[in-house]
Amino acid sequence: MTLKTLPAAPAVRPHARVESDLLPKAMERWNPAIKAAAGDDSTTITMYDPIGMDWWTGEGVTAKRVSAALRSIGDKDITVKINSPGGDVFEGLAIYNLLREHKGKVTVQVLGLAASAASFIAMAGDEIQIARAGFMMIHNAWTIAAGDRNDFTEVADFLDQIDGTLADIYSVRTGDEVAAMRALMDVETWMGGSTAVEAGFADGLLPSDAAQEDPQAKAPHQIAARRLDAILAKQGMPRSERRSLIQELKGGTPGAAPSGTRSAAEPQADLATHFADLQAAMSRFSAAALK
Repeated sequence: MTLKTLPAAPAVRPHARVESDLLPKAMERWNPAIKAAAGDDSTTITMYDPIGMDWWTGEGVTAKRVSAALRSIGDKDITVKINSPGGDVFEGLAIYNLLREHKGKVTVQVLGLAASAASFIAMAGDEIQIARAGFMMIHNAWTIAAGDRNDFTEVADFLDQIDGTLADIYSVRTGDEVAAMRALMDVETWMGGSTAVEAGFADGLLPSDAAQEDPQAKAPHQIAARRLDAILAKQGMPRSERRSLIQELKGGTPGAAPSGTRSAAEPQADLATHFADLQAAMSRFSAAALK
C-alpha cells in the first residue's frame, strides 16, 4: 500500500511553440556510467537515460516504457533507480503520474543525478533514498522558442503554469511553502545527497556501496556527441538543427549500427576523437564570444 498522498500532475499538452529540451548544464554534469552495484530484479525500474526519447541511442526513459513495466510488475512494491539529467517535462509529468498511481510501495533510489524532470519523477516515491555523492537539481522549465513578442508572452505564461505545477509537487514532498520552492527553482538549485535529505527532497542516504561506475555503460562516441549537443544548445541552436548537424557528423542514423567493415577492436574510436575535437573548438568559440 502506498504511504503518501501526492498531488496529481495535470495532463499538460505540449505548447506548439515550446520545445522541451535538456538543460545543457545538467547534461554536462551527468555521468552516464553510474549504475546500481547490485543486479536488478523483476520489480526494479531503471532510469539511466534522459527523460523522453533519446535520439542518440533510440532508447530513453518514456512513459510508454514505464507503463509497460508497471503492467508487468502488477501491484507489487517496486524500486525505481535513477541516474538521469532530466529531459522532456511533459514525458516526466506523465511518468510521475504513473508512479504516483501505483498501488504498491514505490522506493526511489537516486544513484547519481536526478536533475530537472528526473527530480520531480523522484518525488513520486513513498520513500526516496539518495547517494551521499549523488545530486538533485530543480529549476524552472527550460525551453527553446521562436516568435514575436506576443508569442513569447504566451510561451512565458505557459511555462509559468508548468513551474507552478512542479513547485506544488516539491512543496507537498518537502513540507515547505510553494513560494520557497519557486525561489529555489528560480535560481536553479543543486543539492548534494545530505542537503537533499535535510531539505526534505529525500528521506535518507543510500549505503556507500549501492552505486558503482560502469566504464562500459555508454560508448565514447555517444558521450562525446551528447557533450557537443549541450554546447550547441548553449548557443541557442534548436534541437532539430543540432540533431541534423551531429547526425551528419556521425554519418548515419542515431542508434543505428555503423556501416562498413570497421574493426571490432576500434568501436568508432576515431568518431569519438572527431567529436571531442569539434567540442573543444566550440568551447573555444564560446569563450571567445564572451570576451
